Amino acid sequence: MPEYALDKRHVDLGDKHIHSAKTFRRGRIIVFLKQLQVKRSTLMQQLQQPEFKSIEQVISGELKAVDEIIQQYTHLFELRAAESGDDDPTHPRGDL
Repeated sequence: MPEYALDKRHVDLGDKHIHSAKTFRRGRIIVFLKQLQVKRSTLMQQLQQPEFKSIEQVISGELKAVDEIIQQYTHLFELRAAESGDDDPTHPRGDL
């Protein structure tokens, strides 16, 4: 039965595919988290610059929102500081 042979082959290859897909997703998760951290860093710098004084409340609100997203993201995906590149002790740690 050719259909069964295809299924069996798919299962055998599927284990490798699942592992590589998991690694790929993990990489994408970490890249997105690093992008959030760059955004956070930029907002922190803007808070220190006098030319942004007039919109300080807006920047502060954005910073709080980004911090919350980072915390939720690291908790949801159980990221550790070593993977995310973040040394902030307020961020949850775990294994992905």
